[in-house]
Formats: sequence, C-alpha cells, structure tokens
Amino acid sequence: MLETIKKSLLTGVGMALRSKKEIEAFAKEFAEQSEMNQKEATDFLEECKKRYDDAKSSLDEKIEAIVESVLKRLDLPTRGDIDALNARIDELSKKIEKDA
Repeated sequence: MLETIKKSLLTGVGMALRSKKEIEAFAKEFAEQSEMNQKEATDFLEECKKRYDDAKSSLDEKIEAIVESVLKRLDLPTRGDIDALNARIDELSKKIEKDA
C-alpha cells in the first residue's frame, strides 16, 4: 500500500502541477506517517525534489512546443522571426546611412 502511494506521489504530471513546497510538505508528512528512518526519509525527499524538477522541465518543454505549434498554425510570427526581421532592418538602415 505504501509503495503504491509513493509511486502515485512521484508521477510526473501530478508533481509538475503542484508547487515545490507542497511536494516537500507532503513528502515529509508521508515519511513521518510511514515511519521511515532518517536516511529513507531524506532519500525519499531528495527523490521527490528531483522528480519534481524533471517533471516541471518536461511539462515546460511540452507547453512550449504546443504554443509554437499553435503559432505556426495561426501563421503568426515567432520571436525568432521578429528578431531576424529586426536584424535585417538594422542592416538595411546602416547601408542606407552609409550611402546617404
């Protein structure tokens, strides 16, 4: 039973949707209630923190990819497109100033 709860806590999406403090508080409470020794509790908390960071990074990357995909479908310029156009405008402005 405890292993099932532990695995449920460590699932990626569930971790990413909670705040880091919530995860730490829940992990500490779980460690106390399951009567883990100090080393087990510390290892468990560290594992929770690592999985939280991994899940958050993965979720951030997925969201970024989805937003980029939506922008392409809407045919809206990306930040990179705008930066490239700004660089080209700067280059052309310098040429015009040089020739004037």
